[in-house]
This record gives sequence, C-alpha cells and structure tokens, in this order.
Amino acid sequence: MLLIFDSGIGGLGVVEEIRRARPDLAMTYLADNGFYPYGEKPDEALTARILGVVGRGIEIVRPDAVVVACNTASTVVLGRLRAEFDMKFIGCVPPIKPAVAASRTGHIGLLATPATIRRPYLQDLIEKFAGSCEVHSLGTPILADLAELKFRGVPVDLNLLEAAVAPLFAGGAPIDAVALGCTHYTFLLPELTALRPEQKWFDPAGAVARQAIIIAGAQAGTTEAFGGAAFFTGVLQDEDVIRAGLRGFGFTDLGLVTPPGRTGPDSNYFDPLPF
Repeated sequence: MLLIFDSGIGGLGVVEEIRRARPDLAMTYLADNGFYPYGEKPDEALTARILGVVGRGIEIVRPDAVVVACNTASTVVLGRLRAEFDMKFIGCVPPIKPAVAASRTGHIGLLATPATIRRPYLQDLIEKFAGSCEVHSLGTPILADLAELKFRGVPVDLNLLEAAVAPLFAGGAPIDAVALGCTHYTFLLPELTALRPEQKWFDPAGAVARQAIIIAGAQAGTTEAFGGAAFFTGVLQDEDVIRAGLRGFGFTDLGLVTPPGRTGPDSNYFDPLPF
C-alpha cells in the first residue's frame, strides 16, 4: 500500500503514472487542501503542518511507504519525515537532470513556485546536475491554481497561461528544455506544449512513479483498508466534481482527515464520505 501525499490534486499525475505501470498496486491519496497553497507558506508553518497531516495519514492508512508527490513539501520537510517516521519516503524534485541531458543549446528553463525557487535545496540541485548548462528559473504562483481549476472542469485560460510563463523566455536566451518544478504543472502539459512546441517539457511525475514502484516491489492488491480511498483535510465546496474526477484515477471512496490541532465533535480522524 502506498500513501500518495500532496497539497492538492498535483500528486494525481504521479498516481496516473503508477497505475499505468502497476494497476494492481494499492494506493491511498491524501490532499492537504485545507492548507493549500503551499508555495508561499513559511517553512516553519509548512514543517509543522506536513508532519502532522502525514503522521495522521500514516496512522489511519498504515501504508508500506509514502510518496511525497509535492516539490515544495519535499524540499522543506522530507528529511524530517524520514527522521520522524520509521517508513520509506519517496520525494519529488524538479527534473533538472533530464532537461539538461536533452538540451542542445546549454540553456534550460525551470518553472516552480516562487518559494521553491528561493530555497537552497534547489540551488544545490542545480549545482549538482546542471553542469555547464545555464538554468533560467521562474517562480510563478498561478500555474497551480490553473491546474486545480482544470481538474474541476474549467478550461485553461491560454492567454493567462502564456502571460505566466512568458517572462521565462523574455530574456532571449535559447531555452530549448523546461523542467517543471511542481507536480500540479503536470496537468498543464498539453497546454504548455501547444503554446510553446519548440521547447521540450519535462514532467516530474514519471520519475517519482518509477521510484515508488521500485520501493513497492512485489506488493499488490486492492483489498487493504482504505485502498482506493482519497482523503482531504478541508471541506470540498465542489464535492460532486471532485468525486467524478477522482474516479478517473481509481479512487472510489472519499473521506475527510481532521487537521492536527482541531478539537470538538468534528475532530474524528476519519469521516467517511462514501461515493
């Protein structure tokens, strides 16, 4: 059993890749939509929140491993998670290495949240894998929101998308490959490719999925408790739309996980909301 964690729907791209390769593998999804978006939250607040929410998910689901399918969460708290819990964690980093390998001009782009761009972890990653390639980074907060809306059936505003990514190319550098530094951006790949087909776009979901499958090994089956369930930490205003979207990723049960620190009659760990 794998527990897939993200701040919203971004991690579903990783789920899709895992299901494509291993449809027999049981997964549970956990989205901390009650604290979305992560991109501009202070590190201290994110660390406390993620440790609490993931800990609650582990307590409920008892997975064999946890996939932190969120670049921001991985850069901030992956080390703490591994220290706090006796469990395997698979993190998510921007696909800088494959973008560098594909570049013929020696110039690659990186799209991520502004907070991810600022973190030392990313700079270390660039120094380790970019080599002689020049990395042009752009922090843009709006792309995750566009991805969330697309999942809910709202067409992507191509003018807004183009305006969001255009600054990456405004300097005139011959960028021919772009690494996506947020799993939410996976949902925008068709639109990004259509807008700028001259660039190669690199999605982190595939590499994360492959590592998760290696960690999962031979385990399989969908009969484990909460296999096929998706949990959220906040109330879903568009619950019917979310339910319909989740079915396409193999999740047939929906539930609420109480965020850490809440008390009162609604503070149960799991409030089942069956489909």
